[in-house]
Amino acid sequence: MSRSGFAAQAREGFQDRRHAGRLLAERLRELELVDPVVLGLARGGVPVAAEVAGALDAPLRVAVARKIGAPGQPELALGAVTAQGPATYDPRLLRSFHLDEQALQSDCEREREEARRRERAYQKGDPLPLAGRDVVLVDDGLATGATARAAVRMLRESSPRSVVLAVPVGAPDAVAALRREADTVVCVLQPVAFAAVGQWYRNFRATTDEEIYQVLDEVDTG
Repeated sequence: MSRSGFAAQAREGFQDRRHAGRLLAERLRELELVDPVVLGLARGGVPVAAEVAGALDAPLRVAVARKIGAPGQPELALGAVTAQGPATYDPRLLRSFHLDEQALQSDCEREREEARRRERAYQKGDPLPLAGRDVVLVDDGLATGATARAAVRMLRESSPRSVVLAVPVGAPDAVAALRREADTVVCVLQPVAFAAVGQWYRNFRATTDEEIYQVLDEVDTG
């Protein structure tokens, strides 16, 4: 696809996660990646990551991070946690809800246990060594960036050569904040009028566990 054709498709948004993954892969091909590994952030990032892994001829794995929701607003992430390592929080949001990390400890532990459960469920084959390799973390979009931030920090513990965060669409402020966390951020669309990730997809139905298992059966998991 020519650059002009790519840009035109991207401006119109994405048909579904697979289509978004193909457009994202076009951007990632431009990077000189060393022995890359692709990780899809569960759940919605996995179908996107499958297209990226295929285009890069790289193995695919699943990363899990769970948001820690605000009281009465579970979809608003005050922070996020992975199966290992400390939780990450947005200090500004904590202050706005008059909360601190201690007040959210039980929520954090509940979400950590769920992250562990999902990691076990999605594990296919032995864990891949990440040390010295370029790790491409893929999600279907960035709204607050809470789960992506937690996942990037978790991946740092494996001593990769670099961590590349790749998303089809993201809120400009979230993309800017994640540039301070990842070595490289690749984002196809950064709309000024961003309200939610789903508004940039024609089909944005929830990804199920069954779809993840199917994706992992279809692609090279290394």
